[in-house]
Amino acid sequence: MRPYGDGMKVTALGVPDAYLVVPVRHEDARGTFLEWFRQDLLGEVVGYPVDVAQANCSVSRAGVVRGIHYSDVPPGQAKYVTCVSGAVLDVVVDLRVGSPTFAAHDAVRLDDQERHAVYLAEGLGHGFVALTEQATVVYLCSTAYAPEREHEIDAFDPALGIEWPITGESIRSDKDADALGLVEAERDGRLPTYAQCRAWHDARRTRRADVS
Repeated sequence: MRPYGDGMKVTALGVPDAYLVVPVRHEDARGTFLEWFRQDLLGEVVGYPVDVAQANCSVSRAGVVRGIHYSDVPPGQAKYVTCVSGAVLDVVVDLRVGSPTFAAHDAVRLDDQERHAVYLAEGLGHGFVALTEQATVVYLCSTAYAPEREHEIDAFDPALGIEWPITGESIRSDKDADALGLVEAERDGRLPTYAQCRAWHDARRTRRADVS
């Protein structure tokens, strides 16, 4: 885990281009203070400025599963996710065809105690399940919502192998419940490719170097 000043610690997850962010919490008699997002420090890790075009807030009851969601690349949609109330199991899935970790995933608990966050770059899939009676998730997005570029993969597809900690029936939107499986989406050419994502990221790093 690599420390960055007094604000946060960032470590790579198993899926390339996804990171766990652990903020440094300052506690005293008043309560707790922390920096839950630092654009400069995160940009140093990923290698280019992290854009923020939209901020979302999602409130879910226990057993709600949202995802797996992803966006066309370019431009894709990177996300910075944390849970401000309750707890969720947050999942990042590598949906990039040709990636050495294609179909692999990382699962991280996000809650209102540790205040951890997850960053996932463009081209990765994202989802979560609410673990508490109510869970509020906020996330920053690099691009604004564009329905024509947004897609879903079945969160319970055996090809993903995600073990969702749910007892009883999950609660999903009709859109998520009707989502394609991984094999179908790949067959139909609906998934981003690893080459597309690498080229997009490299272009952004080059632009950063030119500005510097």
